[in-house]
Amino acid sequence: MTFQEVIANAKTCIGTKCHACPVCNGKACRNTMPGPGSKGVGDTAIRNYDKWQEIRVNMDTLCEGKPVDTSFQLFGKTFKYPIFAGPVGAVTLHYSDKYNDVTYNDVLVSACAEAGIAAFTGDGVDANVMTAATEAIKKCNGVGVPTVKPWNIDTIKEKMAQVKDSNAFCVAMDVDAAGLPFLKGMNPPAGPKSVKELKDIAWEAGRPFIVKGIMTVKGALKARDAGAAGIVVSNHGGRVLDQCPATAEVLPEIVEALKGSGIKIFVDGGIRTGTDVFKAIAMGADAVIIARPFVTAVYGGGAEGVQALVSKLGAELEDTMSMCGAFSLKEITSDMVRI
Repeated sequence: MTFQEVIANAKTCIGTKCHACPVCNGKACRNTMPGPGSKGVGDTAIRNYDKWQEIRVNMDTLCEGKPVDTSFQLFGKTFKYPIFAGPVGAVTLHYSDKYNDVTYNDVLVSACAEAGIAAFTGDGVDANVMTAATEAIKKCNGVGVPTVKPWNIDTIKEKMAQVKDSNAFCVAMDVDAAGLPFLKGMNPPAGPKSVKELKDIAWEAGRPFIVKGIMTVKGALKARDAGAAGIVVSNHGGRVLDQCPATAEVLPEIVEALKGSGIKIFVDGGIRTGTDVFKAIAMGADAVIIARPFVTAVYGGGAEGVQALVSKLGAELEDTMSMCGAFSLKEITSDMVRI
């Protein structure tokens, strides 16, 4: 199955809000919530995509021809590519009832592990979402990243107990989800976290803790002070705050601020090809997260659709590395892109 066939299949079952576009750039679904679009005028999701396209790669084939090694190590695990599937929640609401959060995560986690990468899983008001996600990760020997919403501390402790039981090799919290409507007005309160609160949560996790939703140097330094082992430069796909800068715009300054800290830096938002992955790594990211195209992959082909997407992204990354004279991820340098 090719990814083009996956897209064609997805168009028949993904619902009316997502159009399973050949290029997922946020334009056809802008301002559609519920749905895959972004908040307000829909500018941020579009900007995320457009800014990666403004960055160009510098071809250099005057080098020794060698095999390309795309492997990536993270917290003691080795992955085939520096690419992770992003956490997606409420798939029935935003897409269609072909899947729910339980069945979606079950397919995604196992298919990603089989393809040599890992999936970040979603969380939701329905406790069964985290239960199913952590069970899927447990079946894959801990290869998956459960992503906990910024609930109140008692709820977080309950979720972390499930994370520990799953033997997940790390855990994330999407603090940017504080802007989602269903978290607002909850009792006990959910939402933004202080550095002290985040430090307590990182300790509760008992494994490498990733903070998702960092868009400023100030936020990155706060995550560092809270003991984060990794951060995700992310504006939640534009779904929580209108008029944000693109992730590609803020990535370099955040990388510079965390230099020498040992913190792993992920970036998401509008990354759609293996060439985009190359650009992100050249700009200092350790790995990338891609969300919406994996929804299309699951709806359009299940596990086979996920494999088709991963193969496509991996082949594009490998080709770009070869054509730019980088034969391992460590050889990808900032002079290989033009910003």
